[in-house]
Amino acid sequence: MRSREEGERPGPGEQYNPGEPVRPRQAATVILLRGGAEELEVLLVRRTPQARFMGGVWVFPGGAVDAEEGDGDEAHRAAAIRELSEEAAIALDDPAALVKFSRWITPAEVQIRFDTHFFLAPLPAGQDPRIDGEECVDLGWFTPSGALEAYRAGNIELVFPTIKHLEQLREFSSVEDLLEHARGREVLPVQPRVVLEGEVARILLPGEPGY
Repeated sequence: MRSREEGERPGPGEQYNPGEPVRPRQAATVILLRGGAEELEVLLVRRTPQARFMGGVWVFPGGAVDAEEGDGDEAHRAAAIRELSEEAAIALDDPAALVKFSRWITPAEVQIRFDTHFFLAPLPAGQDPRIDGEECVDLGWFTPSGALEAYRAGNIELVFPTIKHLEQLREFSSVEDLLEHARGREVLPVQPRVVLEGEVARILLPGEPGY
């Protein structure tokens, strides 16, 4: 769901759940970076509009952890690498090289929930992303500010967690600056809340008034 200033309708896959909370599925995402010491761009892929969940939305490559990938940090890293390969044709060899950036848990008030671990990874030399044309139908490299501007202009569709990550990422001038900041930093889970005001759903983050 989106906050008031971002629109009054829930985003794709963000339907309100008035009943008992659904247990979130474990998931992992890779924020793929390029630009080295000079700039910072991130890869976004567009999910097919035919998808039942978040159809047509631009996202960082990622998805649910498979049962055979196990539990814990190793499972999240394995899933992140697998999803990046499936959705963007990028091969990462070392799961330990992924840099943990954030952990977001879908609000308890939403029907489809994920406990998603976000990792950073530079684009490997000699590789270029490709989409399969089925699950993902388009891709693009964006500066974080450029992606947010494209969203505000109505050129791409984003959901709340992606927007908030892009807002964080635009504070960094280069890939190197971002990675230096993220390495060794403690990552704490973020679980937004959904508050209904009449027919309008607002999303609140920890620390905001009314959370």
